Amino acid sequence: MRAQTTLLRKGTRPPCNPSAILPEKTSARGLFEPRHSLLQSWQSYLPIQISKEAIKLNNSFKFFVCSQASAFLAFLFVFFVFPSVALANNLQLKNLNVSATDTASNTMTFSFDMTQDNSWRNTANNDAAWIFMKYSTDGGVTWHHGTMAANGIDPMGFSAPSDFQIIVPNDQKGFFLQRTGFGAGSVSAQSVKFVWNYGQDGLSDATAQAANTINKIFGIEMVHVPQGAFYAGDGNSSSEYNFKQGTADNDPWYLSSENPITTTNSTTDGFYYTSTGANAESNSGDAFLIPASFPKGYQPFYVMKHELTEGEWVSFFNTLTVTEKANRDLTSIAIGGKNSDAVVNRNTISWDSAHPTYNVTTSRPSRPVSSIGWPDVAAFADWAGLRPMTELEYEKAARGKDISAVADEFAWGNTTYDVAAVGDITPANSDENGTEVLLNSNSNLNRNSLGWASGDGRAGGPADNQKGPLRSGIFAANESNRTSSGAGYYGNLELSGNLAEPVVTIGRPQGRQFLGTHGDGQLSAASGYEGNATNTDWPGINSNIAYGVNGTVGIGYRGGDYASGSIRHFQTSNRTFAAKDPDSSGFYQRYDATYGVMTGGRLVRTAP
Repeated sequence: MRAQTTLLRKGTRPPCNPSAILPEKTSARGLFEPRHSLLQSWQSYLPIQISKEAIKLNNSFKFFVCSQASAFLAFLFVFFVFPSVALANNLQLKNLNVSATDTASNTMTFSFDMTQDNSWRNTANNDAAWIFMKYSTDGGVTWHHGTMAANGIDPMGFSAPSDFQIIVPNDQKGFFLQRTGFGAGSVSAQSVKFVWNYGQDGLSDATAQAANTINKIFGIEMVHVPQGAFYAGDGNSSSEYNFKQGTADNDPWYLSSENPITTTNSTTDGFYYTSTGANAESNSGDAFLIPASFPKGYQPFYVMKHELTEGEWVSFFNTLTVTEKANRDLTSIAIGGKNSDAVVNRNTISWDSAHPTYNVTTSRPSRPVSSIGWPDVAAFADWAGLRPMTELEYEKAARGKDISAVADEFAWGNTTYDVAAVGDITPANSDENGTEVLLNSNSNLNRNSLGWASGDGRAGGPADNQKGPLRSGIFAANESNRTSSGAGYYGNLELSGNLAEPVVTIGRPQGRQFLGTHGDGQLSAASGYEGNATNTDWPGINSNIAYGVNGTVGIGYRGGDYASGSIRHFQTSNRTFAAKDPDSSGFYQRYDATYGVMTGGRLVRTAP
């Protein structure tokens, strides 16, 4: 077998993205109120898969192990002054090597190095990298998900430096690598070791060690959301379809466990459901069960720090088979795709479907990927060993545990917002290369009814006057706080705005049946349905389960997007589209101008 080497595109690092807070107990009721802590965060780039030949960019060679999956995020306390454009976290996975093979147990031990410019752990939470392996036994034509050889914390054969730990979940589809001590800043973990159980994956000793067997590791940076009670709903009678306790009681739901919830047509002190009016949605006041198996946000989980980026999508797409690619092709006209290889709504994804073995490309790897539908996001989640986020988990990630709800608050915890102006992208007359910032350092929301007139959107630019998402984390600048960086309580960026967050709704039986299962890395192989997610409890699963997830019923959207017509759509507890999926509304899945929701992707994994 051989490990592939990949090259990081870009010679510079993007600006920081400060964001997060520490809790401070303040109220007589024993609740926690936020104490803003200036945190600095990051953003990195997707490496491009290449041959073992070195390519020189910007007078420096930068090599990375395999297809490191894109835009990783991290945080750094701002106790000192940063340059006007702060450095990226620059998380790198490199030097993947086989260090031992045990044919008796059919296992292979790998080592690699990890470096990260900005990483953090504090009393509120920590960041972590979700790392998983893919292998190919035919020289890179088809790829499969690797199974780890054990589970638990630092299991036998797995090792990391003393200030790090490895956590392998029970399904053994990857592992979390995270620091163990409080701190913030650049970190390095040399000779991290993990063990692949190739026997469990059905490989013989000879195949696992063959010259045409290739192993690649990928990483997605996550934020840990700790266990704890929280409020869902903001207590405001004018909020649209928010969670409240009764017809005459606007107090938010208080979720203090993962126990079952039965909604009632109560006047006060209950769990009252307000319908958004979607087709076949549960009615306001209906009694229904949200089972214990439905993830409610109380238990700990990890959530992606940023929306799914074009770079991450490219890493995923380029491991698919030709038939899988055809169903996941965002450049096609199918189900509302962009229908072009050119830049459309600032989406730069390009793929020559006439030559399906060619790789898909992006010129803006750190930009959230748009023109994407729920079946596409679900396929990525299954491939990466992640799962959908529920709408209750969305509110927990934005608001924090035991934080009192604020009426009409956005994900950054208050009602203050500053919309980025169309001419604010800086440098205004240059292409956006990942180091672009915004002229107004107070702006924290992408809500633009007009096309961008600066950066890529300048006259004659690659996205001339186009509307669309901004680079992940662009609102976070030098010494930003949670509000100015537009961050949720735990540091997740753009939970309000940019692109809408797909969530599992509680407003439909197809959502409430969600059990919280994770992807296993293997997609559907059924003819005509290749490349679909296969989890039978996920929203959108076909009635013929062999066909996988190709629908949208049971999914909804929270947080608003750049084209949202109402400022309320960006508010944490707003549920206008929480049960209004494209299929039940009769619209295209990827994008439909009549439907008017431009969706992205953000995924989670239950904490081991």
